[in-house]
Amino acid sequence: MKYVTIPVTPFQQNCSLIWCEATKEAAVIDPGGNVERIIERIEKEQLTLTMILLTHGHIDHVGGAKALADLTGVDIIGPHKDDEFWLENLPKQSQNFGFAATEAFVPHRYLEQDDLLHVGHQQLKVLHCPGHTPGHVVFHHQASQLAWVGDVIFRGSIGRTDFPGSSHADLIASITQRLWPLGNDVTFVPGHGPISTVGEERKHNPFVADQLLD
Repeated sequence: MKYVTIPVTPFQQNCSLIWCEATKEAAVIDPGGNVERIIERIEKEQLTLTMILLTHGHIDHVGGAKALADLTGVDIIGPHKDDEFWLENLPKQSQNFGFAATEAFVPHRYLEQDDLLHVGHQQLKVLHCPGHTPGHVVFHHQASQLAWVGDVIFRGSIGRTDFPGSSHADLIASITQRLWPLGNDVTFVPGHGPISTVGEERKHNPFVADQLLD
């Protein structure tokens, strides 16, 4: 699996373009905005977009999803249904956070824990990781030890839990019970900021390092 991150929106959200090298089939994870920038990169890499994947329903992650789907004809998949209310409230989110007016939409499919998705010959496993939002999901590519974790965890930090439906306890459980078992060698691409590894965060993250949670 190959990938590039494409920072989008004033929040510098890490939209990811991922693809199968053998088939050149691709998916976009969390197209929060700047759709023209995403399409330019798809064309530059000579890829065929097959799906749009969403980790959760916050506008900086989903604000460009419907426009990208309309332009390309592909399906929007995810997040978990527990984030349905965030997608329904996109018009209000756009007002609250100073984004261009954004329509509500319904994804083609909601995701569940342990669902499997295929991008060309590559397989992604879905992990339901509530906390930052109740319907947050993570995409894990076991073959390359990569995970796209949205706003669950960051390098040296964790997701906010002061939103409607957020839960700090659920977030810590998602990190320790769903992400840590993936293994210390797994590299994760967060929704914002630089990449890190599970092992690095278990050692040094000031919110969830092992020594803090023992």
